[in-house]
Amino acid sequence: MLRINDIIDKAQTYLPPEDLEMIKKAYIYSAAVHQGQVRLSGEPYLTHPMEVAGILTDMKMDTAAIISGLLHDTIEDTLTTTEQLEKEFGKDVAFLVGGLTKLSRISFGSQEERQSENFRKMILAMSDDIRILLVRLADRLHNMRTLKYHPQEKRFYIAKETMDIYAPLANRLGINWMRMELEDLSFQYIAPDAYNELFAKVAKSYEARNRYTQEVKRIIYNVLKKNSVKCKVEGRAKHLYSIYKKMHEQHINFDEIYDLIAFRIILDSDQEKSCYEVLSMMHALWKPVPGRFKDYIAMPKANHYQSLHTTVIGPYGERVEIQIRTEKMHEWAEKGIAAHWRYKEGLNGYKDREDNEIKKLREVMEIQNEIKDPKEFMANLRLALFPDEVYVFTPHGDVKSFPRGATPIDFAYSIHTDVGNQCIGAKVNKSIVPLKYKLQNGETVEIITQAGHHPSKDWLKYAVTTRAISKIRNWINLEEKKNSLALGRDLLEKEFRRHNLKFSNFVKSDEINKVFDEYSVNGLDELISQVGMGRLSAKRVVNSFLAGETVSVEEPATNKIKKRKTASPSMGVSIVGAEDMDDVLINFAKCCNPIPGDEILGYISRGRGIIVHTNNCPYIKRTNKERIVNIEWNVREENTYPVHIRIVCDDIKGVLTEVSSIISSFDINISYAQVETTDMVAICNFIIDINNLNQLNQVLAAIRQLKFVKSIERLRHF
Repeated sequence: MLRINDIIDKAQTYLPPEDLEMIKKAYIYSAAVHQGQVRLSGEPYLTHPMEVAGILTDMKMDTAAIISGLLHDTIEDTLTTTEQLEKEFGKDVAFLVGGLTKLSRISFGSQEERQSENFRKMILAMSDDIRILLVRLADRLHNMRTLKYHPQEKRFYIAKETMDIYAPLANRLGINWMRMELEDLSFQYIAPDAYNELFAKVAKSYEARNRYTQEVKRIIYNVLKKNSVKCKVEGRAKHLYSIYKKMHEQHINFDEIYDLIAFRIILDSDQEKSCYEVLSMMHALWKPVPGRFKDYIAMPKANHYQSLHTTVIGPYGERVEIQIRTEKMHEWAEKGIAAHWRYKEGLNGYKDREDNEIKKLREVMEIQNEIKDPKEFMANLRLALFPDEVYVFTPHGDVKSFPRGATPIDFAYSIHTDVGNQCIGAKVNKSIVPLKYKLQNGETVEIITQAGHHPSKDWLKYAVTTRAISKIRNWINLEEKKNSLALGRDLLEKEFRRHNLKFSNFVKSDEINKVFDEYSVNGLDELISQVGMGRLSAKRVVNSFLAGETVSVEEPATNKIKKRKTASPSMGVSIVGAEDMDDVLINFAKCCNPIPGDEILGYISRGRGIIVHTNNCPYIKRTNKERIVNIEWNVREENTYPVHIRIVCDDIKGVLTEVSSIISSFDINISYAQVETTDMVAICNFIIDINNLNQLNQVLAAIRQLKFVKSIERLRHF
């Protein structure tokens, strides 16, 4: 376990004595409030904030950040308040810890919604103070180091979240060592078999690689010394995930990877030209591999990384990757924003590159704020955090960077929204190209516009930047909303006339608010729009209005089920003790989606008859107990019920086909199928039409037998 003296010993190398006393005070405070709490490993909880503070000290963060690391869980996990922290440690620490407090006390509708809201809050808070994100990254790093104590399924989802979001965030901020460790730790739990196999292969060749590394380092150092170049030469093995990723992307075996070792030449000189001089020496020493030279000094990466990269044919015909950089470039490459952290007079002081990075991340967040759907938010955030860049020029010679695969549409929206919306074509190097053309490094791009022109839905197939995708969707959504409002109003007016009613009377009635609640809409325009887009039928809205009109408030709850001549059948459900339910309106709850075989309860709703829930549905536990009735399955004829299943499996060719064929072999209809993939896994979501629980269990058991399936579960919501 890390001791407070270890942290103080590191901190005193760059912090004044009075700050060290505040760190000791924070340690004593954290130990007191976390007393008696233990981690899943069985260790005292204090070990976690201590390790987080230790990571921040290694990063040479300021006093407030280190104290925040010691106290980051106090508001969430103890009785400590923000006011108490402000009184004891000042406004700065209270602000940082408040920004770090997790959202676990807030109830969200789904895991994806919880995740998206966590990242929304984290990035919003980070835009005010980058230290919030740096402490959060340190917190996640230690949690990943101790992930083995979590249940297996939880380990997978935490690791996947880390790979998708936290590792790219570390990369975006230039903290290279943290990114590599987070990737390797995530890789270990996302694909344990692949990780263990690769680990064993790398370990087996360790001695031979170590001898080769020492030989190449000696040759490089001697050549540079002969030319009076003062430098350090390092040789390090590439981390496991980068090797695996290369094997996966290039479809090659481990034995076919020749550049497992990267060599770095770190120059004492701060002159950029010295890097190019050393590059020429390396190319004179060994033959360069064509197409394997990258100049990140002239054109830095999005996270401000600078270095020259070249691959040469080294000793014994082996390919050798060499990186050449100055000491300052190296410090930034390894530590990123944390390397240049400054804190003056209670304000955050950043160098130009920090300002630019925060500005970019803030722009990402502003775009994300326009997105309400959690799935879309997380997809766009992942896209924004993986900038595999290409660099192109404007007609005036300015350089713009885009994710690889970007098109003229992305270029147009980077200039201005109106330029993007009115784009009709593009010229690349003075030649006209289609809008789906993928931009290449060094090209000059010019956009052709036409007033009154509008985006097409097809543009979403070609745009890759979050800004372009967001602006196109905004325009399409606005247009669809206009059209859906007109169509929805027309459909509703016709349906109300069919019942000899006026839609305008419905709008003015008290019942309209109940209908808003029933369909979870925010107002009349949204209700009309939902009807116009086909997500809600005009007939259902009218029926809800009629049901609300006929319910008597003086009746007891158990008599409020209104019988109708046009009511839907009971769908195989009956009230315990009741003889007839043929005319009772039955609906199945979307929050838990029960099927025959599940234990169920009924909830008597206003206007929708009985809503069938599973016994363990969280919603039914929060409802008025007087409205709950005992019901049971009474299936007289075969019906089908939608069931959502999620399958996590290896990302290999033919996954969807093989799973679908098993489902079809049971004569089961698939009404929805979707596959999301990462570098290592595929997550398959299906909605299938099931007769009963027994049939569902048979299907799940059959799918579970497939070798590539890691886990399978039934989800209670769609």
